[in-house]
Amino acid sequence: MKSALAAMIVATENFIKKNPDHHAQIAFMITSDEEGDAANGTVKIVEYLNQHNITLNYCLIGEASSQEKLGDTIKIGRRGSLHGELMVLGKQGHIAYPHLAINPIHRCFQALDLLTKTEWDSGNQYFSPTSFQIYNINADTGANNIIPGSLTARFNFRFSPTSSPDSLQKKVEAILDKHQLHYKINWNLSSNSFLSHPGKLTKACESAIQNICGIKTNPNTTGGTSDGRFIASTGAEIVELGLCNNTIHQIDESVVIQDLNNLEKLYQHILEKILC
Repeated sequence: MKSALAAMIVATENFIKKNPDHHAQIAFMITSDEEGDAANGTVKIVEYLNQHNITLNYCLIGEASSQEKLGDTIKIGRRGSLHGELMVLGKQGHIAYPHLAINPIHRCFQALDLLTKTEWDSGNQYFSPTSFQIYNINADTGANNIIPGSLTARFNFRFSPTSSPDSLQKKVEAILDKHQLHYKINWNLSSNSFLSHPGKLTKACESAIQNICGIKTNPNTTGGTSDGRFIASTGAEIVELGLCNNTIHQIDESVVIQDLNNLEKLYQHILEKILC
């Protein structure tokens, strides 16, 4: 994204040199709190904009959205993210006397299996169906002859607008209740889903990619969350367009230099389509 920011700045400089009499307002929204909880980044900027009645018409995000070729994918929305932490309660005991214990691992297997096989929704035109993934299970007491007294499972939903966090929670709890589990569950909504309906900015991006990259782009909502979820509340049209993401967060993360040069051209083309 730092490369995209550099490309945006150079594109804006070139746009202003070419169009010195333009009447638009161009702003850069830059934050160092973009990963993780993102509690003091874009969300705070949006709060400031709202407090001062500053409106946005369009927002172009330099997220690394491309997959195999520069411009092959743009994002016009994102799925929501809902985390759950499930504790299934049993009764600890000696492994040689299972009749005196309640094994939470055995008790919850069928419920967890059903959760992984459930079709939560069918998605829609822009969103793939909601996905459910268990990413951590722990029931270890540290001893090899003890039936544990509890099991903790952590899981995540990436959900489309066709499902709400509340509806997903109710479905999960209904499955757990069906299997007569004694459990506790905590929920954490990381982000809601959003969709920015394609408009002038999307068309400008499609035009730029066709002209400079010679390909037709694919607008979609796949992948993880982004700061676009905070900007969505402003009502601005949002598009994410950036470099290829095939090495993001990897050792030796890299980009193709020509892609970086072309990205600057894409951004300048978009500015001219939108503001001239």
